[in-house]
Amino acid sequence: MTQTLPDSGTAVLEREELRPDGGDHDRFSHFVPKAKLMEALVNGTPVQALCGKVWIPFHNPDRYPTCPVCQEIWEHMLPGDDKGPDRV
Repeated sequence: MTQTLPDSGTAVLEREELRPDGGDHDRFSHFVPKAKLMEALVNGTPVQALCGKVWIPFHNPDRYPTCPVCQEIWEHMLPGDDKGPDRV
């Protein structure tokens, strides 16, 4: 989204900022886009799962059950959508 500052003629580009939220992200493994997962693991930045959860991944996803909402969304995605989500 772009806004123009009043009386300056300067355009400001707004960027969506992901902020980690509380919730069940420690109880489930979630599906996230592969590119976002790699960036998050390298830079420690938050990711957003298919279900909408936002958090910074650092746990081994194999130790947790899969988020049922992420699983349902993933099963209904067409091949090639979002370049295949990964579980974290």
